[in-house]
Amino acid sequence: MRIGYPCINRTIGCKANRTFRLKSYSEERLVTTVQDNLDCLKAMLRFNAANSILFLRIASDLIPFASHPINRVDWEKCFSTEFCQIGDLVRNFGMRISMHPDQFVVINSPDTDVFNRSVAELVYHARVLDAMGLDMTAKIQLHVGGVYRDRKQSMERFTQRFFSLPEVVRRRLAIENDDRLYTFRDCLTISSETGVPVVLDVFHHQVNGSGDTVKEVLEMVGSTWGDEHGPPMVDYSLQKPGGRRGSHAASLDVQVFARFLGETRPYDFDIMLEIKDKEESALRAVRLAREDERFFEGRSKG
Repeated sequence: MRIGYPCINRTIGCKANRTFRLKSYSEERLVTTVQDNLDCLKAMLRFNAANSILFLRIASDLIPFASHPINRVDWEKCFSTEFCQIGDLVRNFGMRISMHPDQFVVINSPDTDVFNRSVAELVYHARVLDAMGLDMTAKIQLHVGGVYRDRKQSMERFTQRFFSLPEVVRRRLAIENDDRLYTFRDCLTISSETGVPVVLDVFHHQVNGSGDTVKEVLEMVGSTWGDEHGPPMVDYSLQKPGGRRGSHAASLDVQVFARFLGETRPYDFDIMLEIKDKEESALRAVRLAREDERFFEGRSKG
């Protein structure tokens, strides 16, 4: 069991998702920004490894405008050394990496232009993970998309579109249940037709569930993860006290998290904490999870 957080570390003093406005684009500015982002990502990985935080979601803005026609920089070649160094850090520390494209990436959209732009963005994400030399346990996590007034047809469109995606994307894709439209059972239906693994979002299941316990759901979604995909990925958060329904909590409730760990035994999985204070909650979760026999400390602190 690895524990992690998404995209931003507020402790180390840098961000790996810096970008700029399109009207300010220049190749020089792009190269400088990407270099800063990659340097910060390496610093984040070292911080995480030193603290046994071994799961990280990389920001989609690592390479600004990567799928935009204005970007003609061969960033894979330009930063090949940095990507290899990052991949080495991930492997040496026994880490896991994921990515989660923004909400405008929707492959079941009836709009062909939206679909084509979504494919370009997914190819970019796959290229990043491939440039790092990571195996197929490094996933691109995606929501099913919209309902568009016909859930069944929209799910069928997802399946059809999935098989039209480039192979570099298909082999890395995973889908998750959301808080309004598609439950984990909808995702299981799509998985049965495509083979794509299902990420359980525990909070979304609480908001938009089907009466099944988290342990029951873990047993079902766990079967969608073959050996080549790695352990199941689970997103974890809680309701923000006093916030609108579906708002994520600002920090980890340690007692509730401890109950979650107890209730999910013996199933093994990697946990992405979608908590607002990022690494602070991850540090608390790691301290607690060290008492759990499933917890993975990592292979090296070098």
